[in-house]
Amino acid sequence: MALKATIYKADLQVSDLDRHYYQNHALTVARHPSETEERLMVRLAAFAHNAHPALTFAKGLSDVDEPDLWQRDLTGAIDLWIDVGLPDERRIIKASGRARKVIVYAYGGNAATLWWNQTTAKLARLNNVTVMNIPMEASKALALLARRNMQLQASIQDNEIMVTCEDGLVSVSLEKLKDSQFA
Repeated sequence: MALKATIYKADLQVSDLDRHYYQNHALTVARHPSETEERLMVRLAAFAHNAHPALTFAKGLSDVDEPDLWQRDLTGAIDLWIDVGLPDERRIIKASGRARKVIVYAYGGNAATLWWNQTTAKLARLNNVTVMNIPMEASKALALLARRNMQLQASIQDNEIMVTCEDGLVSVSLEKLKDSQFA
């Protein structure tokens, strides 16, 4: 018998001072059986960092043709493709051809550094790809905040995400490894 996804509910209040975006999002997030709570919380941090009414969680791990999160316009075209983790460079290249903008949120400490060192030259020519690194201490601390029902507040300013809840506060300083040429 196949394992089923675990459902998490998050009431996320986003205060993005850089984009002047202030909204509440009631989110239902399915955690794939092979996914860790660390990865789940990095996906939530990526959602907060790019929050928009049209941003949704996609199938990600369950479907190789979909990202972890995406934002589509009214015609169905992909405005934003977001992958979490250390995706294969071929996946990123394919995504850059399908979406107006692609963002990868890498995490994992030394593994992320090694991945970036191996991938950087292959992604250099992709003008619509941004790569952000989340330090291992921050991703591990985010994992400790994971609950099946969460009340989270995310304050964003200057590539720093402050995530607070009743269990504590985590500061996530995003390191921009590669910047997109598009806003």
